[in-house]
Amino acid sequence: MPKVTFVKEKRTIEVPEGAVLRAEALKNGIQVNPGIHKYLNCMGFGSCASCCVKITKGENNVSRQGIREWLRFLLGPLTFFMRIGNEKTMRLSCQCRVNGDCEIETDPAINFSGEKFWE
Repeated sequence: MPKVTFVKEKRTIEVPEGAVLRAEALKNGIQVNPGIHKYLNCMGFGSCASCCVKITKGENNVSRQGIREWLRFLLGPLTFFMRIGNEKTMRLSCQCRVNGDCEIETDPAINFSGEKFWE
């Protein structure tokens, strides 16, 4: 079974192959929706983007980004900036399936400035 390590929480969990990252995190008591979004979210349909995570290791061990997720990052005012420089590693945990070992950073920072912002 694949192992998912949550960097900020310093926890590692085992998940079934092909499992949805958000569902498995919540089953194990790891909150992927920060602040008020813990109560106000889309419940895993990929429309609110409050469950955004960054894959720090093992981005090849998760499912490919679908069109719904890709559009949500491009059209959202904050998610657009979060994605800059992290196009392959920034994901919505409700749309991400785990196929192998990976490391996840919950509640990643928004890139309002930085080395790749104006490129």
